[in-house]
Amino acid sequence: MFTSILAGGGRRAGMRLPSLLLTLGLQVPVCTVAAAEHPVRPERADREHYHPVPADAANRERHAIPIDRDEHTVTDRLSVEGPGDARATDHPEEEHAHGHGESIAVRLSPQQREAVDIAILELEPLALDETLHAPGEVRLNAYGTAQVTPRVEAQVVARHARLGDHVAQGQPLVTLSSVDMAEAQGDLVVAELEWRRLSKLKRQFVSESDYLQASVARQKALSRVLAYGMTQSQAKALAGAESEKADGTFELLAPQSGTVVRDAFVLGELVEPGRVLFEITDESVRWVEARLPPQEASRVSIGQKARITYRETWLQGRVTQIHHLLDETTRTQAVRVEVPDPAHRLHPGVFVDVSITTGSGEPVLTLPEEAVLRSPEGGWRVFVAEGEGLFRPVEVELLYTTGGMAALAGLPPGTPVVTHGTFFLQSELAKSGFDPHHH
Repeated sequence: MFTSILAGGGRRAGMRLPSLLLTLGLQVPVCTVAAAEHPVRPERADREHYHPVPADAANRERHAIPIDRDEHTVTDRLSVEGPGDARATDHPEEEHAHGHGESIAVRLSPQQREAVDIAILELEPLALDETLHAPGEVRLNAYGTAQVTPRVEAQVVARHARLGDHVAQGQPLVTLSSVDMAEAQGDLVVAELEWRRLSKLKRQFVSESDYLQASVARQKALSRVLAYGMTQSQAKALAGAESEKADGTFELLAPQSGTVVRDAFVLGELVEPGRVLFEITDESVRWVEARLPPQEASRVSIGQKARITYRETWLQGRVTQIHHLLDETTRTQAVRVEVPDPAHRLHPGVFVDVSITTGSGEPVLTLPEEAVLRSPEGGWRVFVAEGEGLFRPVEVELLYTTGGMAALAGLPPGTPVVTHGTFFLQSELAKSGFDPHHH
């Protein structure tokens, strides 16, 4: 009878088995009562169908997130929904059952949208000015720079200009003394006197051959002193002077107006031909050499605008030359930008940032850069507004960025896209744990 009660009534009674046994006056072990009050966990073969439900599941708050922005506190519940959901679910397993191919969305209440300052913009095709960025170095304007060098071996006798001086064209810079120049000056004085004497006697006592010979000697002597560094006016003054003036001293003059940026010599120094004594440059215009990869340099054209940034200073310039040879070390191509700099804010050797505007391209869909975010998979995505307060992440292709704008593909024109508040939506999506890329 005991056995039949256990087999029949006991199974039917379920949780009342301990009470039935006590009614019959039987002693029930504590372990038996405990086993009856706590159902036995299924065997291993059945565990995959076993879903224990937490006791406090009904009292959970899924996404109660306070937001404090601009002195407004929003405590409305945020929800992360699948394509067919009308509310948030408390079971991740159900959300997982939607599959990886379905996207999810974030729903915000009107108060939350106001607090986060959500801004939406419809996609429109625009022609953007593409901008290339590259490092650059300030160089001397070689077309506005001149070097002053002796053409014969000479000794420095006097200095007439110093580093940083602004000099005018034709201004004396340095006085030199040379043995070779003294010989050339003496020959010029003698040749000049002889030519003048024969010129007076030409018609009466001088043959045509003698006169021609004197004329050629005079011209050779003049050319020699000019080749050694004297100017026409200096040579003319010497030719009309007495022979004792041919002492070998001469002055080197400034070939152009500008600023002295080099004067590496000392008084009394013996300098060789070709030694640079002065370098004079026009500082009102600078050169900036930008280094670009060949594929980017191919998109640059002469005349395009460029912007030079140095610390907190920026100047406008334009592309004037594109080098045809690559740097053998960096494998980059140089693009020369001419920059007006009348205030002398840039100096040779300074490194700057160069931004070259390559012109308007084909119309493309554009958004502010902050509207395009990295997806968990490493791609790019935006948040598309769908209905009242529903924002869904959508993968897009980022073509390029320029001037704070992003050109993209993957969405039709007219799509409403969030342009402000995207980082908040991204963070809420990640905190919810329902980003499909995280499953």
